Amino acid sequence: MDTTPFTGSHGLTRRRMLGSAMALGAAAPLGLASTARAAASSARAAAPSARAESSTTRAESPAAPGSSPQRLTLPPPTGPYAVGTVALHLRDTSRPDPAAGPGRYRELMASVWYPARQADAFPLAPWLAEAPLRLFLDDVGFPLPLSVAPLTAGHVGAPVHRTGRRLPVVMYAHGAHSHRGDHTVIVQELASHGYAVITVDLPHDAFTQFPGGPATAPSQDPDVDTGVRAYLPDFRFVLDCVEALAAGRNPDADRRELPEGLLGALDPQRIGMFGWSKGGSVTAQTAVADPRVRAGLSLDGPMIPAITTDLARPFLVMTADWPRTPDSAVETFWTHLRGWRRTLRVEGAVHSSYGDNMTLIPQAGKLLGMTEQQIQEQVGTLDPRRGILIQQAYPLAFFDLHLRHRGSALFDGPSPRFPEVTYLP
Repeated sequence: MDTTPFTGSHGLTRRRMLGSAMALGAAAPLGLASTARAAASSARAAAPSARAESSTTRAESPAAPGSSPQRLTLPPPTGPYAVGTVALHLRDTSRPDPAAGPGRYRELMASVWYPARQADAFPLAPWLAEAPLRLFLDDVGFPLPLSVAPLTAGHVGAPVHRTGRRLPVVMYAHGAHSHRGDHTVIVQELASHGYAVITVDLPHDAFTQFPGGPATAPSQDPDVDTGVRAYLPDFRFVLDCVEALAAGRNPDADRRELPEGLLGALDPQRIGMFGWSKGGSVTAQTAVADPRVRAGLSLDGPMIPAITTDLARPFLVMTADWPRTPDSAVETFWTHLRGWRRTLRVEGAVHSSYGDNMTLIPQAGKLLGMTEQQIQEQVGTLDPRRGILIQQAYPLAFFDLHLRHRGSALFDGPSPRFPEVTYLP
């Protein structure tokens, strides 16, 4: 069984950091450190109890002093299209899953995000559904009001916007002990620019919920394989589901109705993939294993276990706490890239700067009275507004270049738009 390290370069375990992050309402696998615990406790004591709101409620105005905490927000996508989303329950009947129980097959929860039309008639999707979110908070012992959870720009079940050409596809793999909504900023940005993005909860390593069932947390059973290579068959199965959707077949295990226009909308010849941390390693391994992945992007993935197979397709490496140092697994992977390749580093970024943490942690920290220094210890010294712009710009430019053949000056070298970004040789 291969393993992904759960301790970052700053010495804090993932679970400890996750617990602190969730104390501030930020559901990402690396979050706020234990310095925030006192602030979280104080805020809980001072804030009145709040009732969980409907997941379809739109974002609220800032709360008045003494009222319930305001809802956290995600920055809106910048593309010309509204965004739609739909959940998929996928079951691979070719693979038994003993960890799920006797006679059970491997099952995945996924979501498809896509350009939409007539979107305002459909409710906004929550960043994380209520039951998994409650499990997140209960798991780490910080029962904050669920009403602070952000909404996304995705309208549940909205019709697909069709332009006469099929949609390029991007798959997403999250980090350890997380969930498929962890990088919604990037996901909805791509969808707003005409991509279909498929986000996947890693089986037994995600806070998730199957239709009609209870929410479940990442497994703590040492006999359950949650290493990087365990997820290669899952994403190859998702690739099969992309082909099914492209052919007009509904892969949902419960045969739930899909949004109008989704069947036949995806382009199986233009598929990319990205992931953060462990998900970056899963992305690289999947790209090596399956040529249907035409371009890959790692957001500070450790690339463990080491990859020693050549890859001739485009790959972008964005680093922070897992840089290309001599003898590192990231450097080993880099030496086996035989196609288009770039490595970039963002000044002031740390591991958790790549993702929704970049905007959610500063917001939550202000609600709980954290100092600027405490917030920077978690998301780096990079201005959060600049960090979000970088997340919206570079993944989009990368997939535009390699799935749509649209050139971008961002990859020609240093850009005056983003002086924080440095390319490494």
